[in-house]
Amino acid sequence: MSEFVSVHTADAHPGVATLLIARAPSNALTRQVYREVAHAAADLAGRDDVHAVILFGGHEIFSAGDDAAELQTLNADETAAAAVLCREALDAVAAIPKPVVAAITGYALGGGLTLALAADWRVSGDNVKFAATEILAGRAPAGGTDRLARATGVSKAKDLVFSGRFIDAKEASALGLIDQMVAPDGVYDAALAWAERFVEHPPQALAAAKATFAN
Repeated sequence: MSEFVSVHTADAHPGVATLLIARAPSNALTRQVYREVAHAAADLAGRDDVHAVILFGGHEIFSAGDDAAELQTLNADETAAAAVLCREALDAVAAIPKPVVAAITGYALGGGLTLALAADWRVSGDNVKFAATEILAGRAPAGGTDRLARATGVSKAKDLVFSGRFIDAKEASALGLIDQMVAPDGVYDAALAWAERFVEHPPQALAAAKATFAN
């Protein structure tokens, strides 16, 4: 039974599912949340009724990143295990054999940014702030810097990771972190419009097409 991550479909939008993260107030990512994300992604991968997926954190915030309070309680072995859970969740989202769009609101920080980068397409509100914030807490990212580098180029990715600096949606778009920028209240609808473009395509063909790209 998942506590913070759920999958939703609607008769009005057949073929599209929403993978929703709901852990108030900031959608901070714990070991449990990563497990639930990985489980939901695996479930979506096997569903014949789902042809495209929206990755969503709600209308206020996508995710403020890893839960710092939890990380401070972990010993070295537990920290290493948590990093593995993070990578497994990211890889599970990236491996969903269907188009996946991240609908980004509020903030996408640290692990939240790397989670968004596991999607195939990213729609953001024009007020969203982005950052690879792990260095500000004295940590290295648990995973996802390869996807960050593919999006921005290696040198720009290193600048973001080494500095932890916050950037706005306009700069994120220029760097290639997001693909579409819309008004804050239009993020989910824009993601839905992108996802619905593919629901009539043969699922096997879409899966094969996605498989030609590296995760």
